Amino acid sequence: MSANKISRRTVLRGLGASIALPFLPSLMPTSAAAKTFNQTGTAPQRFACLFMPNGVNPYHWSPEQVGTNFELSRILQPLAPVKDKLLIVGGLSNKNSFRTVEGHYTKTANFLTSMRITETVDSDVNAGGMSLDQVMAQHIGRNSLYPSLQYGIDRMRSGVCKSTGITKLYGSTISWPDPKQPCSLEIDPRMAFDRMFRNYVPGKKQVAEDPFKKSVLDIVHEDAKRLEKRMGIEDRSKMAEYLNSVRAIEKRLENQSSLEDFEAQITPDMRQELKKMDIRIDEWAEYTEGVDVTEKVRIMLDIIVLAFWSDASRIATLMLGNSASGRNFSFLEGVHDSHHAISHHKSDPRLLEQYARINTWHIEQYSYLLQKLNGIKEGNGTLLDNSMILFGSGLRDGMRHSPADLPIVVGGSGGGKLKTGLHHRYEERTPLANLYHTMLTAMDIPSNGFGDSTGELCELLV
Repeated sequence: MSANKISRRTVLRGLGASIALPFLPSLMPTSAAAKTFNQTGTAPQRFACLFMPNGVNPYHWSPEQVGTNFELSRILQPLAPVKDKLLIVGGLSNKNSFRTVEGHYTKTANFLTSMRITETVDSDVNAGGMSLDQVMAQHIGRNSLYPSLQYGIDRMRSGVCKSTGITKLYGSTISWPDPKQPCSLEIDPRMAFDRMFRNYVPGKKQVAEDPFKKSVLDIVHEDAKRLEKRMGIEDRSKMAEYLNSVRAIEKRLENQSSLEDFEAQITPDMRQELKKMDIRIDEWAEYTEGVDVTEKVRIMLDIIVLAFWSDASRIATLMLGNSASGRNFSFLEGVHDSHHAISHHKSDPRLLEQYARINTWHIEQYSYLLQKLNGIKEGNGTLLDNSMILFGSGLRDGMRHSPADLPIVVGGSGGGKLKTGLHHRYEERTPLANLYHTMLTAMDIPSNGFGDSTGELCELLV
């Protein structure tokens, strides 16, 4: 990577670890600092997408009012602290998800491509085009240590869906650098952290003196002390705040249950049953027994925040579950069934109530990310102001499998390029790709269109 591409980034290094730091003006030549944050507060733009499987309870999603004077719906209530930085968009549809083959998989793989997938039963997949995040990564991600990050909480699955007759792989990813090659997901928060901050080598056997046994802050301590001597008071405080955040995640990871804890509870009969269900031992407790995964998700979100804060990455996706996820959400009060089963509610009030509670949990995770980003100052605004954080699902109502009037929210204005504090509804079947085209324009990425877009949503641009 050329020097001019990393001119705004300072990296602490030690044997086995490296930590990219936030922008610290006192370590930069005056001219370089001015170029990075000019008088108007220009900062790098970021993009993240949080994908929710299985759609929403359609009766509790959309605000009743449009425009700027709207009240958040029941499901969207957790977003109240950042309401003025939201863009809620109704009426958008993914036209290429309408097809003869029903189900969830055909509406997940193309969520960020807006193209028609090739129906196949094996690994010969094709999502029809490059996904939005990867288009952005090609233009703005290449200036970062990690062009893009792909996280999830369910492992990618193979095999054929018995209901639809197509590969389950389509339900396991939304990120495609090439139409025929999906990005793999990191689903382990510990591995996500190690890949970000340690010189991680997959499969490497650890030894007693392995630096993985030490805190990354201990490893880079001497380098941090050296840099402190060159910093102003404000930058010292900023570095300390960032490093404290890194250490806080390390401590939380230390409290996460280990695979050995799970294996100790597995009997031979249970192993056979899990094999039949295509569930790994490390998935058993959280997926089938209703173990609370909130902390797991939030560690992933906090790693994304650190990546954006330090400019280690500007692009990220997080799948909050695969298509047709049957995750047990009984850790939520009043929820007793699996997510997928609940989404096929058949208008049963009991299931619809559980559906809304699961949807609210997903929005709570989204709100957590937005509030974290909004609490970090950058230039004349915050990290959230300089980001576009997309939340959505490939379905409206899980029972009807409809990709029309999708549940879509954008947090942040992309550096003041998008209008926020707004609920806007479009005519039925307006392409979702029109929003993506608009976001590319907001990022100053040249584009004649995206997917099946018919134009920009100009009224959303400042």
